[in-house]
This record gives sequence, structure tokens and C-alpha cells, in this order.
Amino acid sequence: MTLHQNLIAGEWVGSQAEENINPSDTRDVVGLYAQASADDANAAIAAAKAAFPSWSRSGILERHAILKKTADEILARKDELGRLLSLEEGKTLAEGIGETIRAAQIFDFFAGETLRLTGELVPSARPNIGVEITREPLGPIGIITPWNFPIAIPAWKIAPALAYGNTVVFKPAELVPGCSWAIVDILHRAGLPKGVLNLVMGRGSVVGQAMLDSPHLAGITFTGSTGTGKRVAAASIEHNRKFQLEMGGKNPMVVLDDADLGVAVEAAANSGFFSTGQRCTASSRIIVTEGIHDKFVEALTERLSKLNVDHALKEGTHIGPVVDERQLKQDCDYIDIGRKEGAKLAFGGERIERETPGFYLQPTLFTEATNDMRISREEIFGPVAAVIRVKDYEEALAVANDTPFGLSAGIATTSLKHATHFKRNSEAGMVMVNLPTAGVDFHVPFGGRKASSFGPREQGKYAAEFFTVVKTAYTLA
Repeated sequence: MTLHQNLIAGEWVGSQAEENINPSDTRDVVGLYAQASADDANAAIAAAKAAFPSWSRSGILERHAILKKTADEILARKDELGRLLSLEEGKTLAEGIGETIRAAQIFDFFAGETLRLTGELVPSARPNIGVEITREPLGPIGIITPWNFPIAIPAWKIAPALAYGNTVVFKPAELVPGCSWAIVDILHRAGLPKGVLNLVMGRGSVVGQAMLDSPHLAGITFTGSTGTGKRVAAASIEHNRKFQLEMGGKNPMVVLDDADLGVAVEAAANSGFFSTGQRCTASSRIIVTEGIHDKFVEALTERLSKLNVDHALKEGTHIGPVVDERQLKQDCDYIDIGRKEGAKLAFGGERIERETPGFYLQPTLFTEATNDMRISREEIFGPVAAVIRVKDYEEALAVANDTPFGLSAGIATTSLKHATHFKRNSEAGMVMVNLPTAGVDFHVPFGGRKASSFGPREQGKYAAEFFTVVKTAYTLA
């Protein structure tokens, strides 16, 4: 089996390898991927630092051509790469291909952004002086990505970093190195100069720690757990380094009495259970008003009973496996916690067997939950959701906002009054009306509030806020 190596200073290096295991069939090895050492990470940082002066002054057409070529190849290989994604992460094939298409769209968008770079020319308060306001690349950037979106999240961090003239040291999650390696390989062959993009696959405690400890990274953008995010922040403050954090969520989905029942059920099912619930924007708190509560629970339970959990590549699969044994144990532990806290298990809750050995779990729905239960306050990151009964819209809004997180929030209603009020008063970075809490566009900002996010937004033109620095220049006429 081919060893997929790390890329450092334009060279493929590394011999120590780890197997990439398929969560749909644990007998299947997706590939062998090199494991970087701390020395490798430091060599990658040195390469990015050395390449920055030249790349930061490269022509916009050169950057455009490389990013556009990358977008085109990802799109042309969407079926192949989508299949790889599904094999290593466990998303269904349709979800894997959809995410791959999104990655291509992201690279295409930022290829265009290289040609849309602008500044400002403004008059000074003093006579005969001109003022120019421009944006310049930040410097060598450390990128640390999670396992749940193994091609889209690397794309939405790498593409803007390169578009704005930064160099990159990229550490993907060790569970899903395949898609990350593929993206780096495509960018490398598209013509990136040596050292502009460096790939260091390996353990967070080794590679990630070396990145946090380095004084030579100008910024780190991180998506992952809240605990690790706090470590990234503390280490970055030590080095006076810019940092961007996307972390956890406990996203509410509010269902009001006047909601279209079909729309509400589909939004809740998608939000809580598709992609095996392994999305930071997933909704595991479904807040339902009294008048529609019983009908909604009955209809959602019926919807869940029709969802097929099986091998990610198998035709007819709606939900694939959990990503690995550790995550599966966490999900099952929270199911036990929910039972002990007094919530009613309305559906699912059991590990299941399929033709292939994998990490399969029934979609799990609790009812009669309260917002102070652990299953209502802590991020589970699996196909587990709890219904919280409330009296009216005012109580629903209060419960929705009663969380340390603030990434995404949804509401199902036919009332323009309530929809408008919720959009304005929901304490979340993204609000969905009659839509799942998960599912966002590639050209608009992504991010949250409170413990969910820190720093500038990701995606769209707002990405420039993190990946550039502002310069103000004065000239005497």
C-alpha cells in the first residue's frame, strides 16, 4: 500500500506511518499516512517563514491561476474524492460528494478574491496629504482542522490564506488525513512554490504542540473542541500571535405551535441526525411549544424510524457510522447520562450491528428533557437530540439563549412576527428560519458567539479580517 507522505519545503518526506481506518468497515484500511515529528513541524514552519517574503509579493494572476486550477481539479474528481471522504469519515456518499463540491466552490471563490483585492484612498484632515489604507498578508499561518468536515474546513482555511498571500503549515485531524493529503497534492501540482504550503500529518500532542510553541507563526486558525481552543488561545497570547477559533455548539431548534409540521420535522431530523450528528452546527436541543409538542414528537419519531443506518457507501443509507470507537463511547455515555437524568428515551439509543463491523449507532431521541440536564448543555457530537417542552415563544427564546454556546439557531414558524423577532434576538452567529441549523453557503461569513467562536468570521470576503493586516500610509503631496 502506498505511503502518503508529508509535504515540507516542497518535498514529500516521512516513513513512519499510521493506518487510516474505515469506520463503516474496521477491517478496511483506507490508506497509509505519514506521521510527522516535532522536528518535522518546526522544519515546515521554517519553510513557510522562508517562502513568505516571495509569496506575499507574488502577482495576483499567479495566485488566481493556482487556486482556480485547484478548484477545477477538485470538481472534476468529486466522485473519487467524495468516496474517499465517506470511507475515512463515515458520511454517506451523497454527503461526501456534496462536501467535495463545496470545497471546489470555496477555492473558486477565493481564486476570484485574488482579483478583487481593494484598498481605500481618503483625504487627510491635514492639507496636501493623501492617506492610503491597504491590506497586507499576515505571515506564516498555522492551520489546524477537525475530522468532521475533512475537505470543506481545510478548503475554507487554506484557500483564503493563500489568496491573500500568506504561507501555510497545515495539520489535519489524525483520523481523516486522506482528503487533506489530496488537497495538498492538488495544490502542489497546481504550481505552488516550495514552502508556501506545508503538510504535517500527525498527533496533536506532537505536531499541534510544536505549532503552538513556535514564535514564528504569525497566526493560527483552529477548528475543534472548546478545551483545545483554549490552549490555542493561551499559547497564542504568549507569542502575541493572532488567533481564530471555531469550537463547540449546543444549537437550539425552536418549533412553535404555528409551524408547518412537515417542515419542522424535516428541519429537526436534518439538524440533529444527518451526518451522524457530527456537525458543530447540529441541533441537539429541540425546543417545542406545548400546542404542537405531542404531534411533533410523534411525527419526528416516525421520521427517525425510517432512517437507515449502514455503510456510508451502501445505497439507501441515510446515516453512516460514528467516526471511531472513542466518539461512539462518548455518544453512548451521554445516552446513559440522559436516562439517569430522567429524560424519556423516545427512540433509538442502541449500538447496532450491520454486515460489516463498524461504529453504528441508532439515531437517539429523548423527550421530557429540561435545559439544565447535561444532555441539554454539553456538546455530544453524535446522533443524539433532546426535546424540551416550553409554554410559548417567549419561553422558547429564553431557553434557546440559555447556553454557553452561540453558533447556530433555528426556528420553525409561519409567523413573520416571531421569525423576525427570533432573528434579531437569538444569541447565535447564524440563524435559520424553517431550515436546518446545519447547512451554510460558501460565500458568506461563518461563525458564532460566546464559547463557540473567537476572532474574525470565516468564509466569504470576511475571511480577509483574519488573514490580512491593515496598513495606513500617509504621503505629503
